[in-house]
Amino acid sequence: MNVSEMRHEYGGGSLRPEDVARDPIATLARWLEEAAEAGQREPNAMALGTLAPDGRPTVRMVLLKGLDARGLSFYTHLESPKSRDIRAEPRVALTFWWERLERQVRVEGRCAPVDDAEADAYFVQRPRRSRLGALASRQSEPIESRAVLEQRLAELEALHPEGTDVPRPRDWGGWRVVPTRFEFWQGRRDRLHDRLSVEASEDGWTVRRLSP
Repeated sequence: MNVSEMRHEYGGGSLRPEDVARDPIATLARWLEEAAEAGQREPNAMALGTLAPDGRPTVRMVLLKGLDARGLSFYTHLESPKSRDIRAEPRVALTFWWERLERQVRVEGRCAPVDDAEADAYFVQRPRRSRLGALASRQSEPIESRAVLEQRLAELEALHPEGTDVPRPRDWGGWRVVPTRFEFWQGRRDRLHDRLSVEASEDGWTVRRLSP
């Protein structure tokens, strides 16, 4: 396989400064909806980049589970490596990629914890086995085998049978990224893509076109 010869010719759309309407969160919400309508699998999947206390960068995929004027929220174990990174350095970066629409969105901002009431409201709407899984898994910690994890899940299913409450673990919750910068990218022909930077300013949001 020669990766240097892999190419795709973009050309499905265009992007103008007025398209973001100086409201990047509304634009992101619209693009998410359009990606879902286009059949993009898990359009709310986003790469989350953090910095470890020793300065080591780390990126992983998480799922967007809240989007409003306050920012973008996701949920995870609060003692996971990503959460420890965020507590040490709350500045993070996100990237969405929607292949079907030839679009990318980058977001930069600072994380703040989602409050307990909001985390409880989200946790209770998760599928029952997902809630049990959050109790069973000590995220990112070494585990002896898959059988150990499945045994934990079986024990929890017996402890919390169908129809009973599954409590949210105290070490499971959410983070909200309060955005300071967006970059909207639309693939165009000849690699002359459209890129718009939208940055927070005293007057709201400032939109600038960037060279591709």
